[in-house]
Amino acid sequence: MMNHKFSNSLRRSALHIPATNQRAMAKAQSLPADVIIFDFEDAVAPWDKALARQTLCEQLADANYGPREIVLRINGVDSDWYHDDIKYLPELLAILPPNLHLSAIAIPKVGTANDVLAVRHALDTANLEHLSLWPLIETPAGVMNVRAIVQAHESINCLIVGTSDLTKELRLVGDDQRLGLLFSLSQCVLAARECGIDILDGVCLNLNDQALLAQQAEQGKSLGFTGKTVIHPNQLSITNSTFGVNPEALAEAKDILQAWRKAEQNGEGLAVVNGKLIESLHIEVAQRLVADHEAIKSRGF
Repeated sequence: MMNHKFSNSLRRSALHIPATNQRAMAKAQSLPADVIIFDFEDAVAPWDKALARQTLCEQLADANYGPREIVLRINGVDSDWYHDDIKYLPELLAILPPNLHLSAIAIPKVGTANDVLAVRHALDTANLEHLSLWPLIETPAGVMNVRAIVQAHESINCLIVGTSDLTKELRLVGDDQRLGLLFSLSQCVLAARECGIDILDGVCLNLNDQALLAQQAEQGKSLGFTGKTVIHPNQLSITNSTFGVNPEALAEAKDILQAWRKAEQNGEGLAVVNGKLIESLHIEVAQRLVADHEAIKSRGF
């Protein structure tokens, strides 16, 4: 099994921002997003690719995103703009202020492990070995090959499912298109969790339907996703809340840990909390919830 690079970063919400939109990029410095994904790909028109690179440099040269993780989505390896994106990265990193770090490169429309390895080789050749990789699974090929993709390199520490493109590729129609995605979503979660990495659900395209966003977020959490990608600030509150730690779950986690400590002191390997049998596997879940709560409290949003 490939040993992956683990991260303690919160990834409840990941906000996509076109790198041509300097106003939105500046505003993101104060938004409650755990991850900011600056986008060179679908959100940028073909004739604006060079402008996006220039605008991102101008924005990041004197920016402060605090605890937010910074990720860049480049253009795909088969695109006309991929090589220019790779050549640009050392220039971008050279102008970053000391308090700002680019964490990872998101790779769109990954279909095979070779796509990941090609980007990894290009980054290593450019002396950018420290950058992690976030493959986007957006095609049937990507879903079918997701296990090999995730295991392709240890620098992969997060996976994103691009549900919009996947919906189109699968020709899903009707009001409940998520139903047709369930197999693909679960396949991706299985692959990510096998390697112990995070996985983010796709975006909700309806910006005005908070109920739909909440429904998708709850479904994603129930399927095992770490968090969700979003495309507008008004989607952050529900996303953070859903993938955060609710008070009831936190209280139960603390009760479990307290009961377990007492059981250990008494030389027992089991405990009962609220009528439920508690074993060591429940301790890991409880510890993670408490750690997430502390991280959220420390972050301030």
